[in-house]
Amino acid sequence: MENRVYNFSAGPSMLPLSVLQKAQAELLNCNGSGSSVMEMSHRSAPYEAIIAEAESLLRELMQIPDNYKVLFIQGGATQQFSMVPMNLKVNGKADYIVSGNFANNAAKEAAKFVDVNIVANSKPQNYAEIPAFDSKDFDPEADYVHITSNNTIFGTRYTQWPETGNVPLVADMSSNILSEPMDVSRFGLIYAGAQKNIGIAGLAVVIIREDLLSRSCDKLPVLMNYNTYANNDSMYNTPPCFAIYMAKLVFEWIKEQGGVAAVYENNVKKAAILYDYLDSSSFFKATAKKEDRSLMNIPFVTPSKELDAQFVKEAAQQGFVNIKGHRLVGGMRASIYNAMPNEGIEKLVAFMRDFEARNK
Repeated sequence: MENRVYNFSAGPSMLPLSVLQKAQAELLNCNGSGSSVMEMSHRSAPYEAIIAEAESLLRELMQIPDNYKVLFIQGGATQQFSMVPMNLKVNGKADYIVSGNFANNAAKEAAKFVDVNIVANSKPQNYAEIPAFDSKDFDPEADYVHITSNNTIFGTRYTQWPETGNVPLVADMSSNILSEPMDVSRFGLIYAGAQKNIGIAGLAVVIIREDLLSRSCDKLPVLMNYNTYANNDSMYNTPPCFAIYMAKLVFEWIKEQGGVAAVYENNVKKAAILYDYLDSSSFFKATAKKEDRSLMNIPFVTPSKELDAQFVKEAAQQGFVNIKGHRLVGGMRASIYNAMPNEGIEKLVAFMRDFEARNK
């Protein structure tokens, strides 16, 4: 499509073109209803069908067991930094592994509600790796263990889940949900902001094991209580209707690709195109530890900040946008979520080769 750029933003990220085109086609008349999804009553039969289909598709794609609830909640993942400790609190203490900026923010927020024990922290390594941890370091009386499965800013990911025994494992999967198969039964709770691999900003998906819902205190604010959403099919009040509709379209697209396993296979190929070039280059350098590298977010640098800035400028001119690295890392970051086509990576690497040749 003319004038479309390759959007390497960490979020909101690019969406599949076919999803945008379907949303465009249905914008004025969704599913023959005669109205836009943005105008529908969330209590109407047409919208109830949309949210039910969104949940059904997600359950199918992630193979979510029947004893888990799927909740659609406004506020994004950052709101879950508060909701998790508020709802899972029993003994008033929780274990956190801090592998990046968002993991650190989650721990800080949780400390307002429970005593937080930092089991492991890779801040001394500038979060360039997943910190080493031992299952013996976890408190068996902790209410939960929290991890951030993919480090959006620093470009690392867990390749092995912590063994937490009877303590529920909680994961913020905002930047790699639906990018690779996940065994949901390993987790007590999974949450994810939508604006990376699910859809558009303004929505968080929460997948919670049903037995954990009994922990939520009745004195919690009504919209901060997971039971409010679980008991009302995520429609206690007006949900983020358009965001849920867009999520449904993305779920349909993933299914059309062959499901999460097929998407993962392609994600491995996409990441390899860029990592292979970075590892062979004497000019560009990947910043994350090799064995912990993310498939979704790939930070890299040139030999100088001046060249970094020049690269970002020239890249934008060539249609590679939002590739500037986060301020905590500098350099560049290519976020290559599910919707990034292979062609985008190949063209980026071709541009990087040319830039390297001109600036060595």
